[in-house]
Amino acid sequence: MLDQPQTTQAQMADQRTVFDLDLIKRYDQSGPRYTSYPTAVEFNEGFDEAAYRATCERSNASKRPLSLYFHIPFCDTLCFYCACNKVATKDRSLAQPYLERMYREMEMQSALFDDDRVVEQLHWGGGTPTFISQQQMRELMDQTRKNFRLLDDDSGEYSIEIDPREAGGDTVKLLRELGFNRMSLGVQDFDTKVQKAVNRIQTEAETMAVLEAARKVGFGSISIDLIYGLPFQDPDEFSKTLDKVIDAAPERVSVFNYAHLPSRFSPQRRIKDDDLPPPQVKLDILQMTIERLTDAGWLYIGMDHFARPDDELALAQRNGTLYRNFQGYSTHADADLIGLGVTSIGKVANTYGQNQREMEAYNADIDAGRLAVFRGIELNRDDELRRDVITRLICNFKLDFAEVERVWDINFVDYFATGLARLKGMEADGLLETDASGIRVLPKGRLLIRNICMGFDAYREATQGAGGFSKVI
Repeated sequence: MLDQPQTTQAQMADQRTVFDLDLIKRYDQSGPRYTSYPTAVEFNEGFDEAAYRATCERSNASKRPLSLYFHIPFCDTLCFYCACNKVATKDRSLAQPYLERMYREMEMQSALFDDDRVVEQLHWGGGTPTFISQQQMRELMDQTRKNFRLLDDDSGEYSIEIDPREAGGDTVKLLRELGFNRMSLGVQDFDTKVQKAVNRIQTEAETMAVLEAARKVGFGSISIDLIYGLPFQDPDEFSKTLDKVIDAAPERVSVFNYAHLPSRFSPQRRIKDDDLPPPQVKLDILQMTIERLTDAGWLYIGMDHFARPDDELALAQRNGTLYRNFQGYSTHADADLIGLGVTSIGKVANTYGQNQREMEAYNADIDAGRLAVFRGIELNRDDELRRDVITRLICNFKLDFAEVERVWDINFVDYFATGLARLKGMEADGLLETDASGIRVLPKGRLLIRNICMGFDAYREATQGAGGFSKVI
């Protein structure tokens, strides 16, 4: 079991999660993950480059800090479960032309923002960010520092997604020197039979070598990412993977539900339906995982994420300052997010904007001297209010009506009469409790927080459903 600070024991009891199989089956439906509100389903091409530029210029008056996301789409091998925007290739020479276009994009983006706006959060995602060479890593960070004001005191949240097969100790050391202080390690499962079925062969030794190298050079937070619902998984074998993760004691663990959608994601067509665990087995794996991780000392933060009690995510949740964006949970709420690279999504002021999703279209825009933003949405006041409510619930599992009323100058009960009515059945089932002061999500409701948030989603109400989204469990 992890060492736990004595000051957190009572607080941990308030953050417990109860796995109620009957309730989970009853509320098993599709729904948004709420990395944004409105979700990307509502983005439209009426929000274009001109609208984005105007928003960025207007945002400078706020003096908000910045967050940068870089999408590096290349992968050396194709993982069959993957639903990300990626380019599977052995040809490493493809990276340099792509990076050079990102440098030009950075120049265009940085010109829109005042020089005194500090970058508090930075993330390299993919794909596989470590697909690029060490020299290219240096060059990318040099170009970033040239165009934006990065923090040099290690106070920012600068993170990278790592494929342990692509990163040795020297690469980890370089990344730390470049300013990264957080990493997530893609593991999915240590079972070799599962790995072969999804075309991701990765030894425990490779993963642990990267983790130990990261600790040695001073990475402040390390996450291990797992997936349940992959071919041939069962509770007994997945428990062996959890043994290794628990022994490694990363600060964070993410356990994602595999959504098998071969009609939408062609690599998944190589996974045989008959090899997938039945729904009941998936739930057994999830229940066992939650029990083992929480018994070992991690807290369930929400939406597949677990953290040690002394990790900054757990502290932020207890303090009511946790936030959620396209990279997951964050401690940096009040920042404008700039998305760089193909398919990246940004959030500036009251808008979301997405870059071209196809490489050819992205290249054409950048080569023509245009930003690659091709769609998005400008939020109205109701959107912003509902985003605030959903964010508070999904991050803190509670909602204080008075706080929302003070910020938005509304009467909460009157404004959200329809949403509150939708929660009555959930309240009767013990997922939450409401009173005149607010909403509190109960231990049985934590795993079903997406269902609760949908009660305040005006777009799901309008469409009478949640088509196009993954299952909530």
